[in-house]
Amino acid sequence: MDTTADTTGTLDEALQRLHASGPERLGRLTNHAPMAVEALAAHGRSGAVHRWLELYAPKLEEYPSSIEPITGDNWREALGDPRRAADWITYFDRQIGESGGRPWRDVLAAWWPRLLPGMYGGSTHPVIRVGHAVRTLLNGEETGPRRTELAHGLGYWAARHHPVTGIGLLPAVDGTAATALDAVQPIPDRADGSFPVRLGRVAGLPAWAASVTDPDEAHRRLTELVRAATHRYATHGHGDQTMLVHASTAPNAVLRALPALPRALWAPSLHAAWTASAAVTSMYAPDAPVACTAPGTFAPEEVFERALAHGDEHVIKFADTALDVGGDQALTAALRAIELSEPLV
Repeated sequence: MDTTADTTGTLDEALQRLHASGPERLGRLTNHAPMAVEALAAHGRSGAVHRWLELYAPKLEEYPSSIEPITGDNWREALGDPRRAADWITYFDRQIGESGGRPWRDVLAAWWPRLLPGMYGGSTHPVIRVGHAVRTLLNGEETGPRRTELAHGLGYWAARHHPVTGIGLLPAVDGTAATALDAVQPIPDRADGSFPVRLGRVAGLPAWAASVTDPDEAHRRLTELVRAATHRYATHGHGDQTMLVHASTAPNAVLRALPALPRALWAPSLHAAWTASAAVTSMYAPDAPVACTAPGTFAPEEVFERALAHGDEHVIKFADTALDVGGDQALTAALRAIELSEPLV
């Protein structure tokens, strides 16, 4: 299902409303609303945006306080400091927001290689928010609220910047992304632990597509990875119905950003996306897959409508990615997410 540009003004209204809220809640959970409303608008559901926001509104928190302005001289010391989220958002808003003076593509290209190694912070949500923001800028008018939304996404990413360390490369896996994901070994202790704790338990991941340097091949492999991770959710999503969504939505966010990035950054983006998808798979993989059959035949529009009716933000975003992938297997996976997840209301 192709995405469409929102020409109603609803998305811009929703983003302006959401920019008064912080990027997180409860000190560690992500504000998913900007990503979900972008997905709704992209699939022609602008009329449902404000109704959905009313349901999600109790999860929103006030915008955080600033500490100290970030500049070109002191940004390194603030990178990865979640207390500086407001400072980072202000910094990027000065660069590309409604009153900014630089083209957003230039700012994205300059900061992408700096932020990419830390895409694992915030449970990969910051890069996902950036991917949604880039898509709406590429597909529609470059309005002030949409540039500001990119500033919020980049600021959140910088504040939660968290590189992975201590993960060794296991023997390379030849073949498809699906084969490579099947070769990922679960972490030894999956009983409990937050995302950062579990990430710290990932000791090794198989190498896949590590030798790819050609931009076009990187794009092809990244597309393949998103497809494989989406399909895999149907049979493995019960390991953690929410967190395993990110094995596909995080690399898909990177894929969405590629057209706005210099081609020299495409291969490094593939490698980082593979590490993210494989790490999530290792952290939340179930003991065994289960068979999954779609409860009938549905058109893409029907599947997305079911996701909207369900209301959960992760379900909506996963359905959005499944529609990007296309095909019956991806739609079956989206329906599986609806089945496994608790509805918003």
